[in-house]
Amino acid sequence: MVVEPKHASVNGRKRSQRPQKSHREVADELRARITSGELRPGQRMPTQAKLADEFGIERGAVRQALRILQSEHLLTNVSKGAPATVAPDLGRTALTGPGAPPQSTMVALAPRIAAAFAAPHVEIDALCLTSVSLTLAIGEPLRQIHVGQLNPAKVDVRVLLPSRDIPLAFPTPVGDSADDDAQLRRRWLAQRNAQGQVLRHNLLALRATHGIDVQVSFRALPFTPPVKLYLLNGAEALFAYYTVARSEVEIDHRHLEMYDAPGIQSMLFAFEQGAALRDTTFVEQSHVWFNALWETISSELVLTS
Repeated sequence: MVVEPKHASVNGRKRSQRPQKSHREVADELRARITSGELRPGQRMPTQAKLADEFGIERGAVRQALRILQSEHLLTNVSKGAPATVAPDLGRTALTGPGAPPQSTMVALAPRIAAAFAAPHVEIDALCLTSVSLTLAIGEPLRQIHVGQLNPAKVDVRVLLPSRDIPLAFPTPVGDSADDDAQLRRRWLAQRNAQGQVLRHNLLALRATHGIDVQVSFRALPFTPPVKLYLLNGAEALFAYYTVARSEVEIDHRHLEMYDAPGIQSMLFAFEQGAALRDTTFVEQSHVWFNALWETISSELVLTS
């Protein structure tokens, strides 16, 4: 008996009778097939038409799912044409999906931010010390936008940073020198302002270059955050501790001993809404916490010296 194409399955799977899946759910299913070995390194993926038929979704949603996996370095050659290919060397590829083990912010953040930019409306909330990690991570989706791999319609970014008017818990000098403290504060403030200005400039430039509706807002916290938090599209929370350590920095040809916490080295833990009750609750409560800070005790932040 000949099976009609509209009822055909992919890899022997029957077409699901459940409600239509989201592109993130499709990405999760395909990620599981790749990491389990069902789809092997170097293997060509089913066509987008076959995937759309299997999951009961539009091809546009399939492309969004495939782009998420491409941003995680699990797929290559994602386009409207030929089928994508499973990354040829997964053994040396860092898996950065929600189920991946914790990794440093430097490694894990950019792929997750790029995956968030696959959505039509990108919403990113961040709480951090200087926004240097976020500014670096935004570079990857910006690159993909400029080469035509991503095309969001709207981008909203909110960032909470420490106020310039408070004594910082870190960075702070090891000793009690008021001069050393003032120098470290000036250095931190210059970095906070510079990174925020670059982040805002690069995102707002998308208005002119691609017609994307972009909003970037900053507010100041009355305390030094002991943790960093990134909330992506209302569906994912990335959390890390600032681990304070003793280090040395050179300022004006002087070596200063200080306590600081390099954020790019912080281990990032990922929580996804819908993955489990604990994950869902963490994401929801993280949004409640961020919004409460944004709407109550934070204040206007101006990125100037």
